[in-house]
Amino acid sequence: MKRVLIIGGASGIGLSLSLYLANQDEVEHVFVLDKKPFDAQYQHDKISAEVFDVTSEDYSVLDNYADVDALYITAGYGHLGMVEDFDDKYIRSIFAVNAEGPIRILRHFYPRMLEPKPFYSAVMVSIAAHLSSPLFAYYSATKAAVRMFIEAANVELEVQGSENRIMEVSPGSLKGTSFNGGQSDPAQTTALAREIVERSVQRQQLFIPQYDEVFKGVLQRYQDNPHQYGISSYWYKKNGRKHT
Repeated sequence: MKRVLIIGGASGIGLSLSLYLANQDEVEHVFVLDKKPFDAQYQHDKISAEVFDVTSEDYSVLDNYADVDALYITAGYGHLGMVEDFDDKYIRSIFAVNAEGPIRILRHFYPRMLEPKPFYSAVMVSIAAHLSSPLFAYYSATKAAVRMFIEAANVELEVQGSENRIMEVSPGSLKGTSFNGGQSDPAQTTALAREIVERSVQRQQLFIPQYDEVFKGVLQRYQDNPHQYGISSYWYKKNGRKHT
């Protein structure tokens, strides 16, 4: 890949992707779009940043990046809480950022994915898109929407003869990101950023970090008894432990 666009590349895993890719010899330039300004301490000669809010009605800014050959979407957020703790404004916002935004962006670049030349893409989803996640009901619903869109879009790419694929990245809780009140620390997420890039270049369609170590068993427990898993997940988070 030569020219890369990262949506949400000013913090968290997006920031690690920006810095990792900028330090690869084969990458000519990394373009970052984010609601937050790019932190001056991470400035790099091969990184250009522009402020962009995925909740905007106007997505014409994406036309300026028609010549990129890789796309990574990492924008998103979520908060722990009961269903009744959040109002309509929050519901509209989280769906706009986590679901509508990524889907609109993917649709914008979809014609490029249908072309014969390689186009690499990945979207940060969540393990919460794969199982019951009480206390993260809105967040998991938004991520599930994106997961199902990616799955269907990849089938359509295949039947239309394209070798390009969108990769779903579905981790659990990540240290070194701003999710749920955390702080960005690229040192803690560089290894994951590297693996995301490597797997997307291989055109993998699903990447669950720590699958063998953690989430294979988690997903099996959910499939065996979704209701009991949900009850256990509720109390796990209610007792102050991090979401898995």
